[in-house]
Amino acid sequence: MRRRVTYRPSKSQSAFGAVVGVIFVLIGFFVVIPTFGPFGILWTLIAVGITGMNAYQAFGKKYVGPEIHIEEEGAPYAGSQPSASGSAEERLKELRSLYDQRLITQEEYEAKRQEILKQL
Repeated sequence: MRRRVTYRPSKSQSAFGAVVGVIFVLIGFFVVIPTFGPFGILWTLIAVGITGMNAYQAFGKKYVGPEIHIEEEGAPYAGSQPSASGSAEERLKELRSLYDQRLITQEEYEAKRQEILKQL
């Protein structure tokens, strides 16, 4: 069974990263560029990128975080035959529970539901 977990950094963590990023951008403009030239420009561009990403993670409405796939040890892979243990009713309840917890998508839920129903 595949479980999909989405991780999103906390808003406070990302906001702090954005504030620190702004400080690094200012250091880049007023210290690093005048002192080191091309390296200072690179420093400042990287700081702008990091600051932008942290600000987007903290305040972006559409940001949902990277998607991480976790396969539990001993669990069957998606597409393999389900275990024979448990009645269809129990398996449908467990499937619904996984969907309600947002561990599987609606498409995965519907596909697995149809597969269980075909075995009846």
